[in-house]
Amino acid sequence: MYEVEQKYRVADPAALEARLVALAARFREPIDQVDRYFSHPCRDFARTDEALRLRRVGDFVAVTWKGPRIDSAVKTRRELELGLAQVPPLPGGPRGGQATLERWSELLEALGFRPVQSVAKRRRPARVPWRGAEVEVALDSVDGLGEFLELELQASPGELPQAAACIESLAQELGCTDAERRSYLELVLAGNRSR
Repeated sequence: MYEVEQKYRVADPAALEARLVALAARFREPIDQVDRYFSHPCRDFARTDEALRLRRVGDFVAVTWKGPRIDSAVKTRRELELGLAQVPPLPGGPRGGQATLERWSELLEALGFRPVQSVAKRRRPARVPWRGAEVEVALDSVDGLGEFLELELQASPGELPQAAACIESLAQELGCTDAERRSYLELVLAGNRSR
């Protein structure tokens, strides 16, 4: 499966939320996400345009690999995500999702992967019906970066052009015109370099 996604900086989150509600967006409860990214021991993910992360949302932890972008207009890439079973905590260590995140990080590091950066955000997820699709919408408040809108669809290879057109059309309807093609990780790393 491929992730077809576009991201936009948001100046007025309340106004954007009102526009989404007018389009019948169904918001869910906000969630806190922590993404811990890793570098590969034998290849440069920055050069190959890949990413490996562990994501924690409460007690749920998933490992995700994102392949290189295959589209120059909309951020489209292959994505594999697998939920991880909770692991028992070490004596005196963190519990629940934090324990799982720490133990899986330890495993990856033992295999030669190195932590690169963590990205934390508060996400307000929603779904909005648009052009026959249910577009995943996220209003994100990203630590150190600010406010963003993400629009996303999952698509098979044969559905990629329609998914990209759907997302671009919804973005235009919402008044979002200046897409940010860099990932949150890339934005955080660029901010770190400029300091």
